[in-house]
Amino acid sequence: MVEILSPAGDLERLKWALTYGADAVYIGGYNYSLRANANNFSIDEIKEAVTFAHNLNKKVYVTVNILFHNEDLKNLDDYLIELSNANVDAFIVSDMAVIKRINELKLKPELHISTQESSTNKYTIKFWENLGATRVVLGRECSKIDMIDIKENTNAELEVFIHGAMCTSYSGRCVLSNYVTKRDSNRGGCSQVCRFTFNMDDNNDFQIASKDLSMIDYLEDLINIGVSSLKIEGRMRSMYYIATVVDSYKKVRDMVINNTLTEEKLNYYKKVLNRVSNRENRPQFFDKEPGVNEQYYTGREEASNQDFLGLIKKADGLVTIEQRNNFKIGDEIEVFGPNTAPQKFTLEYMVNEKMEETNVARHPREILYIKVPFKVNSGDILRVPIDWQNQ
Repeated sequence: MVEILSPAGDLERLKWALTYGADAVYIGGYNYSLRANANNFSIDEIKEAVTFAHNLNKKVYVTVNILFHNEDLKNLDDYLIELSNANVDAFIVSDMAVIKRINELKLKPELHISTQESSTNKYTIKFWENLGATRVVLGRECSKIDMIDIKENTNAELEVFIHGAMCTSYSGRCVLSNYVTKRDSNRGGCSQVCRFTFNMDDNNDFQIASKDLSMIDYLEDLINIGVSSLKIEGRMRSMYYIATVVDSYKKVRDMVINNTLTEEKLNYYKKVLNRVSNRENRPQFFDKEPGVNEQYYTGREEASNQDFLGLIKKADGLVTIEQRNNFKIGDEIEVFGPNTAPQKFTLEYMVNEKMEETNVARHPREILYIKVPFKVNSGDILRVPIDWQNQ
């Protein structure tokens, strides 16, 4: 079955991603990752992550995908050996020096080529195959026609981004951050200058960031092409974002494979994804060459999201929840989880930790007890309802 691959910025989000349906996660270690500002993982945390994933028959890939300078090479061998000994399933790499050292050290993890290498044609994929790569992450600039041609003429597994932020530069090769803020985007320090607001006169503010990617309409196409892994962007994203996006793509993928996907269900999950994202999205290069209005923002088209109402901690008797955003008696609330289909109810009863009735959940991470008129599970999420009929 085609893999759902989720980002994980720390151990908590890794566990949420795998619990909510990801088949594998990609993470950054304490060195050589393009998300230097994420919490990232110590070696001990990587070992715990691998044990957790492998117990679920799932996988962990580690990014080692900066562009290396001489000073970065000093501890590279020791780090790669540490990761191999931690039993990670694959290295995601972009620098030829790292590929060379992995091959010379004869390390166990598979070799996956990062999207930073801008692989967009069959001869490039064959080149990586000859260097021992078992998988290539295609450049986001690939069209459907490109993917079909590559798949028909190569042997490596293909990994394709399906959701999340797009770099305004070609497959992430940006130097704006270096120039404007002196932070090297290709060594993990991107300051997202493309999302700054610029002004060329007194009237027209603009950004040069691309609109986000969403491929929810094209999962069937990707599966039919023979793509091996569907990759979600966002190692800096919240637990709620990860759980929601993973859950949505996993359920749509399963319905596509089982031939049970209806237009109504697809539209529901499109609404879910539009709500959890705070920026406009589109399929980018897959279906056609995007024009200016399709690819770029005309203003600061972002919105905050307060849909995440709470987390179910215990589901016996009165349901124990941890509050995340304000809600009150009389509100309609939706519950969803890895084993809980989306269902709605009207909140009629709520007490605090002192077992005193309360009408409003207003305190961050407050523990509360509520009545839910159907079966729920520990780890399920409460959110503002999405407009859709129950499954």
